[in-house]
Amino acid sequence: MGEADSRTSQFRKGAVELAILALLARGELYGAEIVDRLAVLPGLAVTSGTVYPLLSRLKKASLVDSVWRESPVGPPRKYYRLAEAGSRDLAEMSSSWRDLSAAIDSLLEGVDSHA
Repeated sequence: MGEADSRTSQFRKGAVELAILALLARGELYGAEIVDRLAVLPGLAVTSGTVYPLLSRLKKASLVDSVWRESPVGPPRKYYRLAEAGSRDLAEMSSSWRDLSAAIDSLLEGVDSHA
């Protein structure tokens, strides 16, 4: 993996954390649902190997809560929901993201992406 690929990977991990919090702000989801919803988003293309460790870290930081529920088919599922601290972090992170995104977009205007 080249240096640019490594930087892109690190950047994407931070974005995925924000994306998970944003998804959970809409309601409870179990892990595979989170993976499926993020996997179809261009630029995020995540796998369970990325999402589950992040969910574990977010739970340890008390940003998300989880509960086991019976599944209509198969084994019980672990559902995740945004904790109060997660809502606060999401508000702060989304504001920072918007500011950063606007700043970077303005810098990238007119820059050839193939340069």
